[in-house]
Amino acid sequence: PQICGGCWFYRRNCRGNPNCLVGIGEHVWLGEIDENSFHNIDDPNCERRKKNAFVGLTNLGATCYVNTFLQMWFLNLELRQALYLCPSTCSEYTTGEGIPKDKDYEPQTICEHLQYLFALLQNSKRRYIDPSGFVKALGLDTGQQQDAQEFSKLFMSLLEDTLSKQKNPDVRNIVQKQFCGEYAYVTVCNQCGRESKLVSKFYELELNIQGHKQLTDCITEFLKEEKLEGDNRYFCETCQSKQNATRKIRLLSLPCTLNLQLMRFVFDRQTGHKKKLNTYIGFSELLDMEPFMEQKNGVYVYELSAVLIHRGVSAYSGHYIAHVKDPQTGEWYKFNDEDIEKMEGKKLQLGIEEDLAEPSKSQTRKPKCGKGTHCSRNAYMLVYRLQTREKSLTIEVPAFLQELVERDNCKFEEWCNEMAEMRKQSVARGKIKHEEVKELYKRLPAEAGSPYDFISLEWLQKWLDESTPPKPIDNTACLCSHGKLHPDKIPIMKRISEYVADFFYRRYGGGPRLNVKALCKDCVVERCRILRLKNQLNEDYKTVTNLLKITVKGNDGFWVGKASLRSWRQLALEQLNEQDEDTEHSNGKMNGNAQNKGTSAAVETHQLSTDTSYNRHIRCSCSDLCISENERRVVSKEAWEKLKQYFPKAPEFPNNKECCSQCKILEREGEENEALHKMMASEQKTSLQNLFHDKCRPCLGSWPQETDELYIVSQFFVEEWRKFVRRPTRCSPVSSVGNSALLCPHGVSSLHMSACAGCLHLSRASGNGPRGSIALIWPSEWERIQKLFVVDHVIKITRTQADRADPESALYTSEPQLCPECREGLLCQQQRDLREYTQATIYIHKVVDNKKVMKDAAPELNVSSSEAEEEREENKPEGEQDPDFNQTNGGAKRQKISHQSYITYQKQGIRRSTRHRKVRGEKALLVSANQTLKELKIQIMHAFSVAPFDQNLSIDGKILSDDTATLGSLGVIPESVILLKADEPIADYAAMDDVMQGEEDLGFGEGAVILGRGMDGQLRLDLGRKGRKWRR
Repeated sequence: PQICGGCWFYRRNCRGNPNCLVGIGEHVWLGEIDENSFHNIDDPNCERRKKNAFVGLTNLGATCYVNTFLQMWFLNLELRQALYLCPSTCSEYTTGEGIPKDKDYEPQTICEHLQYLFALLQNSKRRYIDPSGFVKALGLDTGQQQDAQEFSKLFMSLLEDTLSKQKNPDVRNIVQKQFCGEYAYVTVCNQCGRESKLVSKFYELELNIQGHKQLTDCITEFLKEEKLEGDNRYFCETCQSKQNATRKIRLLSLPCTLNLQLMRFVFDRQTGHKKKLNTYIGFSELLDMEPFMEQKNGVYVYELSAVLIHRGVSAYSGHYIAHVKDPQTGEWYKFNDEDIEKMEGKKLQLGIEEDLAEPSKSQTRKPKCGKGTHCSRNAYMLVYRLQTREKSLTIEVPAFLQELVERDNCKFEEWCNEMAEMRKQSVARGKIKHEEVKELYKRLPAEAGSPYDFISLEWLQKWLDESTPPKPIDNTACLCSHGKLHPDKIPIMKRISEYVADFFYRRYGGGPRLNVKALCKDCVVERCRILRLKNQLNEDYKTVTNLLKITVKGNDGFWVGKASLRSWRQLALEQLNEQDEDTEHSNGKMNGNAQNKGTSAAVETHQLSTDTSYNRHIRCSCSDLCISENERRVVSKEAWEKLKQYFPKAPEFPNNKECCSQCKILEREGEENEALHKMMASEQKTSLQNLFHDKCRPCLGSWPQETDELYIVSQFFVEEWRKFVRRPTRCSPVSSVGNSALLCPHGVSSLHMSACAGCLHLSRASGNGPRGSIALIWPSEWERIQKLFVVDHVIKITRTQADRADPESALYTSEPQLCPECREGLLCQQQRDLREYTQATIYIHKVVDNKKVMKDAAPELNVSSSEAEEEREENKPEGEQDPDFNQTNGGAKRQKISHQSYITYQKQGIRRSTRHRKVRGEKALLVSANQTLKELKIQIMHAFSVAPFDQNLSIDGKILSDDTATLGSLGVIPESVILLKADEPIADYAAMDDVMQGEEDLGFGEGAVILGRGMDGQLRLDLGRKGRKWRR
């Protein structure tokens, strides 16, 4: 066979060599092969439960926290036995008929789901089972990790309520017997000694771990005495007055199973989110609760039965596992979803569960633990069982549940047999394929002088790939326009013997066959011609480069564009490549066939050239030589002849050719125009120097005493004129004052009031129009403007003073008059903008120590709401609500509009800025009208570090309390100032978390929601469609 020695040694294929057949996937089939390589089916026995092992639970995405509690509850034998005693609601079972084999069992209640799940965990033959039925019944989101501690509390509440309807007392009271204890809130008056006691049930003790190292310290803090003094004094019924008192919790009774919640997940006020406390807490395997009890005459020694672990540094992600002790054997097991590991020597071993996923330099070193004690920074729940000498229970699965388990085991056995048979068939097919490949690969290379076929390398690789069965052979992608093998496709083809090709086409079909005569002769000839032209191009490029180095003397040369000289080789190469592409898509009409063998490469290029852009950029619009010598240079006659061979249609300009006479005239005129523009700009700048530099400008808010008339022009005109004066050679001169842009569109040219024609547009005149608006002109400047520019409309404001001694009596007339329609439209638009805004600025002012914001210190605070503005508008006399040309004094705003052909204005003094000025204690926030008050509170929390439930917000004396209302509906407009009064922070982290996530859906049934904690500190859960509220 024709094989490269290097390829055989390195097992690598020469892709450009059609004879190399090494490294195409044959190494998988050569030699002896393991039978397991013939299939991708795992051994079904790996899914079988091992002897004396527990059954795992599948993680459905983010349900590891559910799996840990299920395994812990399963190993509570009393709870499991009570659940087995619950009667089934299955009609087939209750009637004694048995469940039909062709019908799948569908539990109807939470108890039935737990029954079936526990029965499978006890007697299933599977290594792990799927809890999706149970999770779906609770309505949990499998892709979102919930709070594990809240899940435990809420599910226990749901289970207790469900079991409370049972008639059997052992079933009805199992949750209270196993998990419910009692403590009392005891308050003692310091004056009279009266003791007030409030007894409450608990299902777990929530222990704060901040600042503690041992579990007993956490319990001590939970029960420590609290002093009620000052504002927090206690109202004593005996004294009938508020008195100093002490309050503490007393443990009255403890359950058989004591759940201790370690509060690792706390609320961070700085970020507004929960965080995890990675603090080491030490705990012992034996816990004596007698020192903490009110009555000391009982047995209160508990032994550790489970440790629930959260791996990860964040409170919102991570992985949950459980270490649980088998009550029957006393051995410890680690439950990690599907995987269950037995601890050695009946000892609890936390192991790598204490390694954080993202270690930091500030981590504390793990403290040393003595015998019988442990320490953990990831444990979030410890479960202790009351120590007893009684033998553990032997739990039997009820008959109907055992029938369901056996049915599932039968399905599992059928699946195992099916997988084993599929493995067996795959091995048999693999052995046949192995022998076939070994035999065909030996005969795959084509011998010298023997018939052969071309076949795609891609198809050969798929044939040798054991994972995908080969499809029919498809060679159409390798054909040229003549229906034969294209010479450029040879690198992706392999030459094989005719014998093997016959076998392939018989077995797999396909086509067309590409035998020894399949290579296209026409395409080969054309490819050779193109290659010859490219080689000639390289030689000509070197020749032209050398010729360009020779200095041209006299008038013998030719003008060539510098850009064309730099890119001529690339342009010629692109022409050849285009010809090559056209050849591939042609219908068999080959240009090379019409050429004689003796034709030179240059002549061929001349005949094939279609480029018409070469040297065109030095030709002017008059089709003559351009006047700019910077864009062209002279080349020798020899160099030009070489270039003409490649670009025969390029325009030719001898060295002695004159430049375009018309372009010379235009250039001369342009220079004269530039000089004229410079002179115009200098003259206009001198005449209107203050306008150009924006100095000594008149202002409507402070009318100048030296004149009674001011003129108005468009600010756009002023800006364009300044551009021209600054750069007269680059910008066009301004010839006219376009004041028509300041007129509204209600007429054409008439100034008659009935048609509103030629009326001054309110939005332009007030400075709120599209370009920002207007510029005021002195009368002396206006006379110069009329001489220098064409004015289409004259707009002016005139002041008339009845009494010279009284400046307040001045009246102002605008000509032409203001348009009432446009004025009303503008006011309506302004009101809409106040209600419909996005990314507007408001200000939050924090009130400290109940002190109000001083009006004199920040007068802007009193004019920030839309209600205040509307009230001021209503109090104005009729015709005094026009905001144009405001003249203010001391904050008062008055305008007067007459019903004649002019408008009068009463001067009140200097205008004050309406821009809000921030004062100390204020922060600016960007808000939108459609965002809710709750979202605003979150922004305020990040800005002031005040939690949403500690915020009291008000605007203009109105309390903002509806968290679901939008800011627009609450009257919050841009530039509003909202007052913030912060309550004293509370220390109940769990309550804070409830408020922040009070609307988070835990999914206990459709619409299940944590309502938070009530005044009594108890959790409330709304179960949505069930219509009940559960309290803990």
